[in-house]
Amino acid sequence: MAYTNSPLVAYTRISPNKTVNRKYPITRASIHCVVGQCSVETIGQVFAPTSRQASSNYGVGYDGKIGMYCEEKDRSWCTSSSDNDNRAITIEVASDTTHPYAVNAKAYAALLDLLTDICKRNGKTKVVWIADKTKALAYTPKDNELLLTVHRWFANKACPGQYLYDRHDEIAAEVTKRLGGTDPKEEPAPSTDEAVTIKAGTALNLSNTALFKSATVKTASSYKTGTFYIWSDEVVNGRLRITNSKNRVGVAGQVTGWIDVADAKAAASGSTTPATAPATFTPYLVRIIASILNVRKGPGTNYAITTQIRRGEVYTIVGEESGWGKLKSGAGWICLGYTEKR
Repeated sequence: MAYTNSPLVAYTRISPNKTVNRKYPITRASIHCVVGQCSVETIGQVFAPTSRQASSNYGVGYDGKIGMYCEEKDRSWCTSSSDNDNRAITIEVASDTTHPYAVNAKAYAALLDLLTDICKRNGKTKVVWIADKTKALAYTPKDNELLLTVHRWFANKACPGQYLYDRHDEIAAEVTKRLGGTDPKEEPAPSTDEAVTIKAGTALNLSNTALFKSATVKTASSYKTGTFYIWSDEVVNGRLRITNSKNRVGVAGQVTGWIDVADAKAAASGSTTPATAPATFTPYLVRIIASILNVRKGPGTNYAITTQIRRGEVYTIVGEESGWGKLKSGAGWICLGYTEKR
């Protein structure tokens, strides 16, 4: 196969840390956080010494510029997995230095542009995100698909950081939309007459606590019960995307969460009772993979720290909310991005 490189590149500094000619065709993309609001020039400097033993195919700076450090024909040394690096285009994105390692709007927009360009040049019309590591790595992408993978699956790292990790479904959806493909997570469920009545922009009254809790709202601790809006009228596996602001309807990266179609209809009609029963949660064990992990009073960094736990310790999770797990002991909540299931 004849490989090409992105015309969006504004800076090139090829790293010596690479393997010439990848073993496999490009079927994956792995997004990383730099852990620093760096320029593409700085990222290039980081990958320049042979002692670094690391590189990526591309980098996105804090200002939205795109750099290249390893051509697409070659395997970068990026995800702690030779097999993954031989299949993936790897992208480092400038980010904050602390949890959740957020990226700014310019970098996020450039990342979407770069992924879209990578797909177009490599014959991909659909980006696939499967959050379950085992299922994702067992999945064989079709010729037109690009599968997203993450560094934390192959090493004890938080990479790509919780900010980007939580947006992988949105990234896949937006790039697929630009490519004219179908939904990245699963084939859209057939729309029913009931679902069709819930249009994009429809206001949902989630002021009732039971109805609010029936929706899957990302970083729920940051939101209050109240009015939300249907982000898109496309039904996916019986669910609809929602946002907390009407002016964000249909805007890339602005999805707040998901709600069952039946509950959306109930909320739109003013009902205060969920139409679907809440799923039963099954407790499970996790092992801590961070050196030190804060335990907080609630599911978010805006809650006070109650104590700290350490790498290798095992705990029982009895509840989940927006990427956080509730400890069985009652001590509080921990960020699940720094754990692995037992």
